[in-house]
Amino acid sequence: ICRSALERYAKSRALGRWAMAVCGIGPVIAAGLLAHIDITKASAPTKIWRYAGLDPTSKWEKGEKRPWNGALRRLCWLIGESFVKVSGNEKSLYGNLYRQRKEYEIAKNESGEYADQVAERLERRKTSAEAKTWKEGKLTPGHIHSRSKRFAVKLFLAHYHAAAMYLELDQKAPEP
Repeated sequence: ICRSALERYAKSRALGRWAMAVCGIGPVIAAGLLAHIDITKASAPTKIWRYAGLDPTSKWEKGEKRPWNGALRRLCWLIGESFVKVSGNEKSLYGNLYRQRKEYEIAKNESGEYADQVAERLERRKTSAEAKTWKEGKLTPGHIHSRSKRFAVKLFLAHYHAAAMYLELDQKAPEP
């Protein structure tokens, strides 16, 4: 499908236009969100997070069906990358939130607040490439980066859910 067709699709719906008004979200991502998220099945943002594979309590065991939509999970990863790219733009709400969250995560990591999580990771994967950093009781810079991106993406999806409830269903979003 060509980009112009996706743009026409995204612009044909108020929710798509809302999404494209967000700095970092273009027509391809907006069309992907419209295609993958059925707002009538998502009574809360947490339902979208779970469906997108962003719920840390969701486990996928060997031999089981994956409990999330792989395409939506990848789309959310792309959204996070997009927010990183626009994080230097003062007009980018989610890019700025990513940067602020990263500073917060770095401070928590340096103060040793993630030591219990690091110990759990080290116990499971002693020979991992990250083990050297984990032995110091700290998460790797890659983990900090990913945590910060997921924070911004989940907040965006919560706002997307609220906009969808209003624009698509003419309802007020439930209180968090």
